Amino acid sequence: MQTPTRSLNLIGATNFRDLGGYAAQGGRAVRWRKLFRSDHLAALTPEDLATLAKLGLSRAYDFRGVAERAAVPYALPGVASYSLSIEPTVVQRMKDLLEAGHKLTAQETVGLMQQTYRAFVHDNSHRFAELFAQLLDNDTPLVFHCTAGKDRTGFAAALILLALGVSRPVVMQDYLLTNDFFRMPHSPPGLAPQEVLDVLWRVQEDFLDAALQVVEHDYGGVQQYLVKQLGVGPTEQARLEALYLQA
Repeated sequence: MQTPTRSLNLIGATNFRDLGGYAAQGGRAVRWRKLFRSDHLAALTPEDLATLAKLGLSRAYDFRGVAERAAVPYALPGVASYSLSIEPTVVQRMKDLLEAGHKLTAQETVGLMQQTYRAFVHDNSHRFAELFAQLLDNDTPLVFHCTAGKDRTGFAAALILLALGVSRPVVMQDYLLTNDFFRMPHSPPGLAPQEVLDVLWRVQEDFLDAALQVVEHDYGGVQQYLVKQLGVGPTEQARLEALYLQA
């Protein structure tokens, strides 16, 4: 049987991809065509919508902040959309600095991105807990996304895969696929040097590692973080495996 493609090659969302197929707990693999991650969904074409309809996509979870959603709203036929708002505070501060004339370096930008990821662990754990509650409710196909589908979405995808028993190197491999698929948006000339934009619109191991190091330091590892902060204990993990791993 032919293996499904990881990227759905949509026209209006370049980072829409499947979390299926990865080796997970007990030698099983993550089920295909159940869990999707993406950049924003406001530019999907009629062809894209037809593709998603064939997949039976029925739920979308949007991590974008209030202003992001208002600026680029969407409604997908037959898909219920839920807001799990995480405000892009550090990225916004970066943009404010640029607009104020501060000459950000690539190194400074890396530091700001790491700060963003560290904040996910404590400041936004309730949003990731909400996502897991939805995952546990049923296994109808769903997508979770933010604006670029790389940071808020990337940390969420890492947590899901780790909860399912996918190895950390494979989780990192999935995380870095954004650099293969995401099409960087056009930026006004002179807003920032290209090396800064490359940091801002791409992903690096250092970003996700920054968050996972906080998880290790403050909670003793992913398992304890899942239990203490996200409400995903052994019973919930067993249900996740039943829902999202191949039999």
